[in-house]
Amino acid sequence: MSAEDKNLPHGEESTTVGEMNDTVAVGQPTEPRADADGGAAPTAAAADNPQTAAEAEGGTCPVAHGAPLAHPTSGDANQQWWPNRLNLKILAKDQPVQRPEDAGFDYPAAFEKLDLAEVKATIAEVLTTSKDWWPADFGTYGPFMIRMAWHSAGTYRVGDGRGGAGEGQQRFAPLNSWPDNASLDKARRLLWPVKKKYGQSLSWADLIVLAGNVAHETMGMPTFGFSGGRIDAYEPADDVYWGPETEWTNGGAERYKGERELDNPLAAVEMGLIYVNPEGPEGEPDPLKSAKDIHETFSRMGMNAEETVALIGGGHTFGKTHGAGPVEGNIGAEPEAADIEQMGLGWKNAYGEGKGRDTITSGLEVTWTYHPTRWDNEFFHILYAYEWELMESPAGAKQWRPVNGGGSDMVPESDFQGRREPRMLTSDLALRFDPVFGEISKRFKDDFAAFQDAYARAWFKLTHRDMGPIARHYGPEVPSEELVWMDPVTAPENVPGDAEVQAVKDAVASSGLSVTELVKTAWAAASSFRSSDKRGGANGGRIRLEPQRSWEVNEPAVIGPVITTLEQIAEQTGVTFADTLVIAGNWAVEKAAADGGVPVSVPFTPGRGDATQEQTDEESFRHMEPKIDGFRNWDPRPSKQFPSEFALVDRANLIGLSAPEMTVLVAGLRVLGAVPEGSTDGVWTENVGVLSQDFLTAITDIDTQWEKVAEGRYRGVTAEGKELFGTRDDLVFGSNSELRTLSEVYAADDAKEKFVRDFVAAWVKVMDADRFDARRAAKESVAQG
Repeated sequence: MSAEDKNLPHGEESTTVGEMNDTVAVGQPTEPRADADGGAAPTAAAADNPQTAAEAEGGTCPVAHGAPLAHPTSGDANQQWWPNRLNLKILAKDQPVQRPEDAGFDYPAAFEKLDLAEVKATIAEVLTTSKDWWPADFGTYGPFMIRMAWHSAGTYRVGDGRGGAGEGQQRFAPLNSWPDNASLDKARRLLWPVKKKYGQSLSWADLIVLAGNVAHETMGMPTFGFSGGRIDAYEPADDVYWGPETEWTNGGAERYKGERELDNPLAAVEMGLIYVNPEGPEGEPDPLKSAKDIHETFSRMGMNAEETVALIGGGHTFGKTHGAGPVEGNIGAEPEAADIEQMGLGWKNAYGEGKGRDTITSGLEVTWTYHPTRWDNEFFHILYAYEWELMESPAGAKQWRPVNGGGSDMVPESDFQGRREPRMLTSDLALRFDPVFGEISKRFKDDFAAFQDAYARAWFKLTHRDMGPIARHYGPEVPSEELVWMDPVTAPENVPGDAEVQAVKDAVASSGLSVTELVKTAWAAASSFRSSDKRGGANGGRIRLEPQRSWEVNEPAVIGPVITTLEQIAEQTGVTFADTLVIAGNWAVEKAAADGGVPVSVPFTPGRGDATQEQTDEESFRHMEPKIDGFRNWDPRPSKQFPSEFALVDRANLIGLSAPEMTVLVAGLRVLGAVPEGSTDGVWTENVGVLSQDFLTAITDIDTQWEKVAEGRYRGVTAEGKELFGTRDDLVFGSNSELRTLSEVYAADDAKEKFVRDFVAAWVKVMDADRFDARRAAKESVAQG
């Protein structure tokens, strides 16, 4: 939580969004916006949402079918007509044509050339230069900037690794207009002079986090460190599923099932909130019920109980919330719906002077501590110093104050004109009354050093979690301590040369392991990579460690013996297991291609290290386990809540693949036999283990007739009477118009070599996806001449 964890009502307009379950995330709500006449322009449904398929089974369709198309610029017309349409645009994100930098611009290198101390001094000056149009509380924007950085990073969730501060997405819809982000548009606008001064050498993503760090330091909190290198996006992310609701902060009941079981991969309790409702679940001021939500939400954002208490208590050491008057009738539209003359700012406040003490952001009016711009553990002392009674803010929000007028003159007003009592949120009291949180809170109350260390580490984790391994961290303040959540990998003692690589290949060739076994194992390791938070992949060889070794999708009984053999080869050759694994997979692809008549050499980048079990955060890795994987034609769900091809596209997006890359990889993996043991679905070839066009030839055969034989499974009969069986993850390459065009390219008679070349290129991309160390070393070598 932050200083403004409550929300503003969204008004009469509502967004359009589908529903989703499990861990698939291929859609997001669309934002209503004003058209030229001041009305609400029709919005195109964003990326396809698998759950819209439920419409056919009695669900409701979230798309406004009756809305006319105002103009092509208002969105994708096809999506409005066919809401179940597969969205492949998420496989073509961040195209060079959308980026304003010059070709070859290297942002991390530009950042490292900055004088970081000078940048921080510039930010510090901004923090204490109060503006008339947005006056600073208590004479500093420090708490405001902490809230901005927190809410930028706090969207991260471990379920799919999406969210976080890494691209500066807070600048775009929907995040720039979330109720929980009310008034943060002003925080970013206040930082524009800093961004203007340093230009391309300081990304918004880095600046937002750095401003939070500087804010802490100017108020006495020594930070754990700061890493730069976050590269800005120039378009909103349309691949993040934020929830099934069709309106903001409506209680969140739609995202829960059973005994308040939150759907995956969601973390926040309501649409438009970063974490939990500070008034309590669905506005019920019950600290113990609030604690349950806090435990669940923060754990889904990668935080344990100690980190959770430290973050809430530390964040609420500073600043205040804002609820000076009634929300209704006073607060205007959010930035995406605001009138054009507001120049991108939203939530125009008509109450009093509309600023300063008259500010309305959350509707809550709470200052937690006696010294709201000083770093200390006063929050915990105050939490336990009083008994608390329920009260309402001037906006009618539920909050707490000491009983019997306790502390009535201890807390300064934001303009220092008067004093009042300390106040708490329901979610704050949860830290006292929940047994687990309470024990930690008492310890932090009595041990300031322990609290300070825990908060500094938790803040660094919060704001850097989505950056991935240490090779992606830049600047003079990168901590020397490599933390377990960074997924550290011990550097190899030996980087194999050509002779050693060949020795591994020779050993693999004589091992008796099949092409299918080797491809399955290498793919299982490398395809765990997530471009969202840069976790997973083959580097570290964690496929041999828990929990990955036991993931059901990895077929432990199949890959276990393969891993054992590869470990023996690694020991014999002196090459790390991780490098051995990739070399073995490459050898299998080379053999499969040669057997198909197209000899190739699969490029190999050496230098992978082997991680230990102690270097592996088992709990967070458990969240990465796929529950469905179309690349391997694996879908164990007894009931298909949504079509599996949506999960396939989602997985391709997470790995960082394009639509052509997804197509050749699926086609190749099928003929190589990388499907569950005993299955023949999609394996439409007489020569399993040979890299051929056979899958593509079959899927584009105009004479084959298909019929549904079970949920998600189909039977085809060729003109010759041969039976083929496949899944939706197979048939989509013939049924979807965009994917069929790609299948036709690779199925053509002149594409035999092209298919193999493109498969190899896509294979290598996945094998090397997590090699940030190698790419950084290569860049630094070039820079040094």
